[in-house]
Amino acid sequence: MGQTISLAAVYCLCSAGSSLCQSCFGTTAPGTTGRKRSVLLLSFAIVVALWFQYSVGPSIVSQSGWIWKTYRVIPGTGKLVYNAWYDSCQQYEEDPHLLAQCAGNAGVFRPTFLSAFYFAANAVATRIVPTLNKEAWPAKYALFFFGLLISMFIPSSPLFSGFFLWVARFGAATFVLLQQIILIDVAYNWNDDWVERANEADRLSYGSGSGWLHAIVGICVALYSAAIVGIGLMYSHFDDCSGNTWVITLTLIAIIAMTALQLSGTDGSLLTSGIMSLYIVYLCFSIVSKNPHGECNPRLGRNDVWGIIIGLFLTMVSLIWTGWSWSAEARLSVDAAQTAKAVAPAQSSTGDNLNLEVPFLDAEEAPTSGLVTEQTSSTGAESSSLAHVWKLNVVMALISCYVAMILTGWGTVNGLDENHNAANPTVGRVNMAILGISQWLAIGLYSWTLIAPRVFPDRDFS
Repeated sequence: MGQTISLAAVYCLCSAGSSLCQSCFGTTAPGTTGRKRSVLLLSFAIVVALWFQYSVGPSIVSQSGWIWKTYRVIPGTGKLVYNAWYDSCQQYEEDPHLLAQCAGNAGVFRPTFLSAFYFAANAVATRIVPTLNKEAWPAKYALFFFGLLISMFIPSSPLFSGFFLWVARFGAATFVLLQQIILIDVAYNWNDDWVERANEADRLSYGSGSGWLHAIVGICVALYSAAIVGIGLMYSHFDDCSGNTWVITLTLIAIIAMTALQLSGTDGSLLTSGIMSLYIVYLCFSIVSKNPHGECNPRLGRNDVWGIIIGLFLTMVSLIWTGWSWSAEARLSVDAAQTAKAVAPAQSSTGDNLNLEVPFLDAEEAPTSGLVTEQTSSTGAESSSLAHVWKLNVVMALISCYVAMILTGWGTVNGLDENHNAANPTVGRVNMAILGISQWLAIGLYSWTLIAPRVFPDRDFS
């Protein structure tokens, strides 16, 4: 009896392990794209980046902790690893806190560089052979793991803290703009789905759908309230310099203008305007919190915990959209205008948008409703699902750059000089400029989605 139970337990464990490996490493079955495995790989890179930032990096430069002790046991490797992580942080050797922060940033750059490099290379490869995106995932995970191990011995400068830092800054700025498309897409689908639910409830029982509409209004009120509170707090804490005042005031004017533009027409939704308003307030905070002058920035020298949390949350939304949303491929494909709603669809409840009742079901898991399809149909669907997968890899590479920047404060070390200014003020001003340009490009993009249907009434934006 005991032997039977043991055999059954072993079988269950093996079966569960096989299912887990299949889920992680992927399959080459028709209809799969490998998108979820890409998301899993980037998620692993983010976890490793956090671990390197707060544990591994500081442990190495302080020559303490189990990481340092492990490498010290192997002849010659301890000194090699120490020099590799210490080389770009020598200017902070007099301040252990800043030295640990610099080493932590160097730790973030390693896995994010590897993930950005992998997805960029995979974008090129899948542009030529799209099926490569769903093949050889065990080898891809293994190569990524060994790449992480090798990166421990590569000096931070010039590859990680030099070349990749600037590539990541511009890649992250590009992703901030792309993120608007993601947020607009999610917000419109969210609004349309709840309006459709309200209409469906009214068809069953008149008046019963008002709850869904009240929920939309409630969320809009919460979003705008949070945006107004955020503007007020920034006026209270960052208003000691005219530059900050201009940034905050222009952000407030942009919120009012976007909302008025949306309310003056039939396109768009107040929910989308609320989400975009709160998002540009977040970007405004990111701008003023990068000000390198102490009299303008009371948070100078502090860890931006809330900025990191919000940035990681937006990263999670972007990863879910990229890996699971039906509309991700349509938004990035050349034929999107013919197959899906444009970025700024008219508010409607036609039912052709993403059904949030099963929000993250994609072509890999789409139900067939019991229908048996022919092999030619399956092959055609597979070709269609893989045709634009290289663009999704580009998005993943940009997300890697964005994660590197939000975790490291756009590549800065929060040190202060004797005048209470940032130790690297030029970097702070560059970061402010990059974020400012990204913010106004985003404002322009959303405004154009509201104006375009009026300027070109003969074009189909639905």
